[in-house]
Amino acid sequence: MTPAARLQAAGEIIDEVIASARADGPPADAIVTRYFKTRRYAGSKDRRAVRELVFRTIRLFGNMPETGRAAILGLVEQDRDLASLLGEPRGPEPRLAGEAAAQPELIPEWLISELSPLVTERERPALLERAPLDLRVNAARASRDDLLREFDGAVPTPLSPWGLRLPADTRIDDHPAFENGLVEVQDEGSQLIALACEAKSGEQVLDLCAGAGGKALALAAAAPSAAILATDSNRARLSKLAPRGERAGAPIETRLLNPPNELAELEDWQGKADVVLVDAPCSGSGTWRRNPEGRWRLTPERLHRLVETQGRLLGIAAELVRPGGRVIYAVCSILSREGAGQVDHFLSSRSSWQSQKIAIAAGRRDGAGRLLTPGHDGTDGFFVARLARP
Repeated sequence: MTPAARLQAAGEIIDEVIASARADGPPADAIVTRYFKTRRYAGSKDRRAVRELVFRTIRLFGNMPETGRAAILGLVEQDRDLASLLGEPRGPEPRLAGEAAAQPELIPEWLISELSPLVTERERPALLERAPLDLRVNAARASRDDLLREFDGAVPTPLSPWGLRLPADTRIDDHPAFENGLVEVQDEGSQLIALACEAKSGEQVLDLCAGAGGKALALAAAAPSAAILATDSNRARLSKLAPRGERAGAPIETRLLNPPNELAELEDWQGKADVVLVDAPCSGSGTWRRNPEGRWRLTPERLHRLVETQGRLLGIAAELVRPGGRVIYAVCSILSREGAGQVDHFLSSRSSWQSQKIAIAAGRRDGAGRLLTPGHDGTDGFFVARLARP
């Protein structure tokens, strides 16, 4: 592919990303992969270059462009070296007189007031920087020091005792350490959420919104004899946990839930859990550096629904934890309503509950919890709080 053809391909892919964002469809990385499955003529260098153009362009625009072409024209305005590619064979058409280009904006204007006060204007560019590749060592089966020698360019993560950081383009899915369940791909911030649970051997631990089970696996590695139940309402995501658990040597019980009947379906756990982890559905604003088109998918209405869901799940967790037990509430968000505001509301309606100090030194105090951010901590953005039932 010529440079002009690569730019044209990027515009076509961004058109698909825009359509998918409007329909709440697949994410951008899946769309890029699908695009090249039907274009076998594109070599690895072409695929890498086009992918880089796509994500560079998406990162540039906080508001969703009208079309992929408007996005490409906006990119060209920022990088004049690309302007010569307009009108080239197999490239984008020349720009017409008065043709509008998308205007760069880091964060949609309506979201600025929703940010935690800790996320200052100076910190915001880090929200869209390229994320590193972090691995979590399976502490039940291996040591970090041993595995450091297994990966070229690996260094220990600065905050998590389980973490390795690799060069961003490292391939690990065919690495023996991955195939044998000694490591899992997991951002350092996500590892710290599992660490904050302080799961102990013999405890009963419930991961209420387990998804594909990344944090449940971390909990199992930290406390191998704990009884862990991983639940979720998404069958496809939850089904991924069993093979991951088998690979890691961590048999974790799973249970598919059907909202709004979670409490009835967890009747055998009511008032019995030592730890309930609520890694709640959220805006994903803390992961924009991995999924920059997430800014395009979020609306005020969707944020309102997410906040309602988070509050409902916290209420369920309060019924499941035993007296003296703890709820760990976490969201991969940098928005106050989903983090500090959500916990403040929980505590104000349950006067006997208390917030407790979290067993991680990372992040900064934000209300009754702590906030991790890319700019301050080098992790994805996470809010986490520890809530104790008297």
